[in-house]
Amino acid sequence: MEAPDPELLELARSARTVTVLSGAGMSAESGVPTFRDAGTGLWARWSPEELATPEAWDADPELVWSWYLWRARQVRRLRPNTGHRAVARWADRARVHVVTQNVDDLHERAGSRVLAHLHGSLFAFRCSVCGAPFPARLVPGLAAGTGAQRPPDPPEPARERPPECPACGGPVRPAVVWFGELLPEEAVERAAAAVAEADLVLVVGTSGLVQPAASLPLVAVGRGTPVVEVNPEDTALTPHADRTVRAGAAEALPLLLPPPDGRRPAARRPSTGR
Repeated sequence: MEAPDPELLELARSARTVTVLSGAGMSAESGVPTFRDAGTGLWARWSPEELATPEAWDADPELVWSWYLWRARQVRRLRPNTGHRAVARWADRARVHVVTQNVDDLHERAGSRVLAHLHGSLFAFRCSVCGAPFPARLVPGLAAGTGAQRPPDPPEPARERPPECPACGGPVRPAVVWFGELLPEEAVERAAAAVAEADLVLVVGTSGLVQPAASLPLVAVGRGTPVVEVNPEDTALTPHADRTVRAGAAEALPLLLPPPDGRRPAARRPSTGR
């Protein structure tokens, strides 16, 4: 991949307040399967109607709970990529707000403080009846050192009963947003405020199709705030972006940061547009 052009570098490096909107493509570079990739996405093996709707939970909460817990354990084995780490380092040079559609914790494990998880988190839980948060740690972290030291997880979910809410006795569910559910109001408000405040909006690895997240960059466009898209492919956002970088986050984001000594890193020149 080639180095960004000087105008893009100046745009990125002069911004004092940066809002990063990340989507599934960013985590896919760490090995997290996406919902949308045909043949490789999570729904290639399971239907969203079976696992990611309130109706699925009502029909078989044990199945849904087991699948999400298994998925969370798989994600915990993965590592943040250089894109996640670049976003974390960016916070040393500017005020950085991270807003993500991803339900993993890779941004946090790279060192970022996430302002908003628009679609919830695999590692948060709440009662399906009264809504009370469930504070217990249900997904083990990685052991110290390199790699996961736990015994391998099974290739398929093993059925597990959801824990009971200590407040009302109802079954505990993942605090993720299922199809047909509204996004958390507070998370949406924080995301909108971050876009309004930004000098630069960086949109990384999103399809530009999932609402209301897809409208956030357009708010920036309407305000005249520069929008830079980082994605290997064209998306619904591409015609509206001020700049596009046709590369993945792991390749592109480190090049937008100034090196510690202030010198421009040696690299080849990226495909950028607009």
